[in-house]
Amino acid sequence: MPDRPLIVRLRNWVGDVVLGLPMLQRLQDAGYALQLLGKGWARDLLAGHGWPVQALAGSTGERIAQLRALRAPAQALDGGFGRRLNAVALPYSFSSALEMRLAGLRAIGYRHEGRGWLLSRAVPRSRTRHEMAVYWELGSALLGQPAPLPDRVDLRLSAQHQAQADAVRARLALRPGYIVLCPFAGGTFEKLDKSWPAFPQMAGQALPPLGRDLLVCPGPGDEEAQAARDYAGCRIATGVGLGAYAALLRGAALVIANDTGPGHLAAAVGAPLLSVLGPTDPARWGAIGPTVQIVRRESGWPAADEVLARARALLHAG
Repeated sequence: MPDRPLIVRLRNWVGDVVLGLPMLQRLQDAGYALQLLGKGWARDLLAGHGWPVQALAGSTGERIAQLRALRAPAQALDGGFGRRLNAVALPYSFSSALEMRLAGLRAIGYRHEGRGWLLSRAVPRSRTRHEMAVYWELGSALLGQPAPLPDRVDLRLSAQHQAQADAVRARLALRPGYIVLCPFAGGTFEKLDKSWPAFPQMAGQALPPLGRDLLVCPGPGDEEAQAARDYAGCRIATGVGLGAYAALLRGAALVIANDTGPGHLAAAVGAPLLSVLGPTDPARWGAIGPTVQIVRRESGWPAADEVLARARALLHAG
């Protein structure tokens, strides 16, 4: 059977897009030709998978026009396009379902905040299962059959990603065995900060005696300013795309991260990851994979010496 076009609206956060990868790959393996819409960074992040990714337009009207422009060639390629579920709305927002409805698409998505009537099929969203399982189950609903949940995420990197990472390593004179720190965390979890407060102490005092290069890759704006202030003793790489960042993570001896997108990136490329969590519930949002170790307390944050001991053990094991 020829590939069936399927229009997919991605989530807006790096970690969510990474956790949705197993479901997207499963849909492709089942014969769907994916057409993805997401944040501007999604094209670079997913370049190794070969999926076409459009940067989501800014206004509601522009997004509806964008979806209609994707619908037209899909209908020309697939005579049954308009008679089946032909779109996936991964965001939970009312607007994402409305835009697909107004664009004439038959979308499957989550029943959430009164938007179920806008979807051709509305699926209940679990609030207890891991987010990767939530996306996987939406794929199962589209395909009409369950399947075992994978135990890891596989982010594919392109040759260009690797070349960009090699250029960063050369520019910063990063020695093999370097440690990547991911101390920044966007958003909150149940209105609580997800940033481990001991990260500057860890970078400035606890880790330097190990004799390894420390790398920090801040995003633009506030993260760059914070990196210059709190991580002056580290190698700081700015302006690094997500694909190159993932390649840098894959080459690290250890990654220490908050509950943040780069932590999920590290797990998805098989890097040794020490995930430092505070309020985040790992059963729902923790990084997934065989190289992941989580350090967390039932109340409050882990102490710096506890994280350092775990880091030393991982480096020794590696």
